[in-house]
Amino acid sequence: MTESAPIVVFANFLSDLAVDLNEGEILTQWARQAPRKAWLLRPGDVLVTPVPLSREFLRYVYGLTGVPPESVAVVEVPPAGAVPLAHAVREAGLVEHIRALAGDRGAALLPTALDASAISFARDVGLTIHPYPTIEAAEAALKMTMLLNTKTGFRETAEQLGMRLPPGRVCPRPQTESVARELLREYERVVVKPDRSAGGHGMRFVSREEMSGWTGLPLDTVGGPEGMWVVEECLDVAESVSIQLEVTASTTHKLFSGAMRTSHGSFTGYASPLPPSCAHVADELEEWGTALGRHLADHGYAGPFGLDALVDADGVAYASESNIRRTATTTPHAMVTRLTAGSANPHPAWSVSKARTRDPMDFDGALARLRASRLAFDPERGEGMVLYADAPPDGRSWRYAVIARSAGDVEEQEAALAEVLAFEGG
Repeated sequence: MTESAPIVVFANFLSDLAVDLNEGEILTQWARQAPRKAWLLRPGDVLVTPVPLSREFLRYVYGLTGVPPESVAVVEVPPAGAVPLAHAVREAGLVEHIRALAGDRGAALLPTALDASAISFARDVGLTIHPYPTIEAAEAALKMTMLLNTKTGFRETAEQLGMRLPPGRVCPRPQTESVARELLREYERVVVKPDRSAGGHGMRFVSREEMSGWTGLPLDTVGGPEGMWVVEECLDVAESVSIQLEVTASTTHKLFSGAMRTSHGSFTGYASPLPPSCAHVADELEEWGTALGRHLADHGYAGPFGLDALVDADGVAYASESNIRRTATTTPHAMVTRLTAGSANPHPAWSVSKARTRDPMDFDGALARLRASRLAFDPERGEGMVLYADAPPDGRSWRYAVIARSAGDVEEQEAALAEVLAFEGG
């Protein structure tokens, strides 16, 4: 953040923006990534988090960012089930505490997801919502934000804006089987996607052969019995890519682009910049993203957003979805930019990923291994490994970032990390 006014970083991963709130289990999993928001903190800021942050992790973050620990506040909100974070804050009786921490310094709320509960909370506490000038301006953007975080809303808008899309159809849940069977007459495989979902949650890949042996199409409960779904041709995908942009008062500008790491359609990591195999789609991605940004601006939206696409075996890009919110890569990118500013590596390549260690370890133990092997991030060189999301609850499922001078260096460091931390399969 560049503003002098303090920010209340509101890690509301529990939100109905990306998926329905009844998908409590996946939301709880996502909320475990809240510690990464500590990388955004500057003196005077407040972090409101649904999961605890270890003292060791906070000491590590403050050491790398140069933030005096006494100049920031971290408010840990006790779990309250599958409810928005604002509801959990109220249930825990923390509203007045957060209001006091924010003070009368013109603070703004920075939510992970702009949703109705975050807007209501900001109004209760007397905050604006970053980067909107007023609560009313943020509220005016909510309708378009909610729409374009759905698969159906995105397809309709993308078609209007001239983006290339995989062949497919939108339908209510009861019609997904008949639509899938119809499309499978033309295509070998289809992908069936619930309307409001993120990270691949609830997606189903179905082949012509599989469908011929079924009397019904087995789907997850995502979206309820009458929710909308999208059925599309399953492309022969060479790369899953994305571009992240930001809408400001005057323009839409690109922040970064890269390739997503996926497993069965689910997000597992990211590497930036785009690899040479699909670098040729960069201009088209930016063209699509800029058009979408203009559309968002016309409907009052401001802030970061992402546009995902698939690159097929012929090198052709197809837009797949939009994420009108802070994504799994927005904060890591901000962290990388912050840590490398003024270093010998001002334009780094970087990646974020996750892997399981063979044996559990605590945060200081993992960090000690990185430092002993000289893989830990070096602020002067602007390179190395960052344990950006605290120690995992099981001590084994680690998330990490790699910052290096080139994509090749990123791969080399990741290979070395797999050996040092003894990753499964490494």
